[in-house]
Amino acid sequence: MSTDRLSVTSYVVLGLIGLRGPSTSYDLKRAVRHSVGFFWPFPHAQLYSEPKRLSEIGLLDVTTEKGGRRRQTFELTDNGREALQRWLAEPTTEQMQVRDIAELKLFFAELTTEEDVLALAQEQVLQHKNRIDTYESMQSRFASNDDIAPRLVPLRLGLAMERAALHFWADLTEEIEDHMGAATNEKV
Repeated sequence: MSTDRLSVTSYVVLGLIGLRGPSTSYDLKRAVRHSVGFFWPFPHAQLYSEPKRLSEIGLLDVTTEKGGRRRQTFELTDNGREALQRWLAEPTTEQMQVRDIAELKLFFAELTTEEDVLALAQEQVLQHKNRIDTYESMQSRFASNDDIAPRLVPLRLGLAMERAALHFWADLTEEIEDHMGAATNEKV
């Protein structure tokens, strides 16, 4: 079985099922929202189509309820576990990806007003403070659970990145406010 056709989403599905055990697509959607979705966003519709595709190529087994909603539950096959383990063992040489709309808007800041950039920066300060609060809450809530300690390691990276972003946006806010204040004083 060739893994050439596997995407990162494929490995997210395989990995989540590997961690959680047998799961429905809805279970996967909830798991993503509370875990990898914080740092690897993708369309959740893929969590409905990808498990079916992975079952068709022999990486997942699927069981369908006989009655009711006929939910499908997916479980790793030996081939699926092997494919996941091979992917996990491969070193990653790709550059870290950051898809930040605020950073993209900041790139085009010269095409807008200083007030708009200030509003963007101020909102980002709030967003990053809120995300830090969320991450710290997760960290304290799960810190004593040794079973999931390995899954909390990426949370430390997330916190470091959020703190760095907060520092950047807070500094930018201060710079813009100082500049706008100086410009106002010059007019007076």
